Amino acid sequence: MALAMGIAARVRTTASPNPWVGAALIADGAVIALGATEAPGGRHAEIVALDSAGSRAQDSTLVVTLEPCAHQGRTGPCVEAIKAAGVARVVVGTLDPDPRVSGRGIAALREAGIEVEEACAEDEVKEQLAAYLHHRSTGRPLVVLKLAATLDGQTAMADGSSRWITSPEAREDVHQRRARAEAILVGAGTVRADDPELTVRLEGFEGRQPRRIVLGDIAESAKVHPCEVHHGDIGVLLDRLGSEGVLELLVEGGARVAYALHRDHLVNRYLLYLAPAFAGGVGGAPLFDGPGAISMSELWRGSFASVVLLGGDLCVEVVA
Repeated sequence: MALAMGIAARVRTTASPNPWVGAALIADGAVIALGATEAPGGRHAEIVALDSAGSRAQDSTLVVTLEPCAHQGRTGPCVEAIKAAGVARVVVGTLDPDPRVSGRGIAALREAGIEVEEACAEDEVKEQLAAYLHHRSTGRPLVVLKLAATLDGQTAMADGSSRWITSPEAREDVHQRRARAEAILVGAGTVRADDPELTVRLEGFEGRQPRRIVLGDIAESAKVHPCEVHHGDIGVLLDRLGSEGVLELLVEGGARVAYALHRDHLVNRYLLYLAPAFAGGVGGAPLFDGPGAISMSELWRGSFASVVLLGGDLCVEVVA
């Protein structure tokens, strides 16, 4: 499964809005073929591996991160191809919550006499497919709130300056996260203050650029153009983006936007880049601009997903 997950990671930015799936075919104790989901309209991971293996797939074991589909979409059902290839055993990382699949793929395999093992390295697979699984379960994109701050929680200094709190390594990681997201959201205040482009700027990057969405009106000369402007309820925006195939939304707004999403429980992941620095007092911009908890009983708590050292900074990811 680790091998299948490794090849799936390579197509994270190209497979969307399809799930980024990896597959490995094993025969006589050796890997005979690998496959990963192609760009939309292309082959699913299982088909890529089966096509590569050809007749060697007979009596083999297929290891795949996500449950094979049993329905007709842009491509044919993977289950039928698995049966036709003569695969004897299928090992699945996790079930697909898409209502068109949702257990039907595994049931069809078992009905055909194929041995199926479920939930192999399921926690790790679910983490890799978190945005896809969330979208298929809720209809909304996974909302990731990105914040960069000093250790005492300042996102900008008293004079408004914020470049650069974190290291080049941390900023490169942000671009990696942008590449994963189908859309980026900021407030109009951030555009007026920083005039960001909000594009992916990684050496050699040739993938699609995320959609750029601004809450409020901005000048026609702003670098973020072409962008989409949204007014009103953010929940309505999330519903629309989900219906349009946005699986992950990266929020890079300021303290007011961060507070609004946090207050309304719309954030699924908090991505906090912490520099080993102190502003040393009050007067700058906090992580959240709004009334906070007034007692310990109102304290919001999540759980740590990861803590990673990036250059001289820490990247802390918290799951809501």
